[in-house]
Amino acid sequence: MPAQGKHRRTKSVSLSRGIAAVTTGGAVLALPVLGATTASATPAHSVAAEKAVAPVSVTAQVNSVTKAAPAKHSVVAGETLSKIAREYSVSGGWKKLYEGNRKAIGENPNLIHPGIKLTIGAKAAAPSDAKAGKAAKAAAKAAAPSAGRAATAERADRSERTAAAPVAQAAPVAAAPATYSNDLDGWIKESLAIMAERGIPGSYEGIHRNIIRESSGNPNAINNWDSNAVKGTPSKGLLQVIDPTFQAYHVPGTSTDSYDPVANITAACNYAADRYGSIDNVFGAY
Repeated sequence: MPAQGKHRRTKSVSLSRGIAAVTTGGAVLALPVLGATTASATPAHSVAAEKAVAPVSVTAQVNSVTKAAPAKHSVVAGETLSKIAREYSVSGGWKKLYEGNRKAIGENPNLIHPGIKLTIGAKAAAPSDAKAGKAAKAAAKAAAPSAGRAATAERADRSERTAAAPVAQAAPVAAAPATYSNDLDGWIKESLAIMAERGIPGSYEGIHRNIIRESSGNPNAINNWDSNAVKGTPSKGLLQVIDPTFQAYHVPGTSTDSYDPVANITAACNYAADRYGSIDNVFGAY
């Protein structure tokens, strides 16, 4: 506030307006300049300051554009999105790289072919809502099978390129031979197994029933009193088979001794199948 009692008439100042052209690195800037008849009318900042600031701003913009320029990368055999993203330090990793190159790669980010041109640092084009939803679902489906799939993609890809060492296959385990007890139950079961291989019909019950009737389960039983015995061919063994019948219906792979329990049973069942259809159909002398 001016002191009381002292008054001065303000001196009239004539002002004029003009236009000053300032060149900043080739660009012409039109700046209003306020002219005055006294030094007190000088602008607050100088034209030199404008010239000093302008080139810096232009240079910063040029550098910014240069850094943002996308790079091109041609995929070679053995590369994965993860590997390429690490090589170029892509912010957002392989997913960001995939988003920017979805059209070139396709729906499966884990499958890229040699020769594909990838743009590194490109801004992903915003698809329509319908396409964006569909693409997001496809990407999620491709990435869903394994939580660690993306992290191990490079290792898996390297494994595919490297010839895997042949894995020795385990030799098939031979089935342990069946064992049978050395008694009537075991003889019948072993005979049934052989008969099954040869296609000879018969059942446990049918064989057991006829053995009990013919020999009471004695493998060394022999009939020395019937008509066959009179002819010199007595009936022998569990199912009382005469030698000519045993020899005619002997089953290969079994003993040639007619007293052998298994050989006697299989030969007798082979004969009964030929004559009666099955040992199961025999209920008396045969």
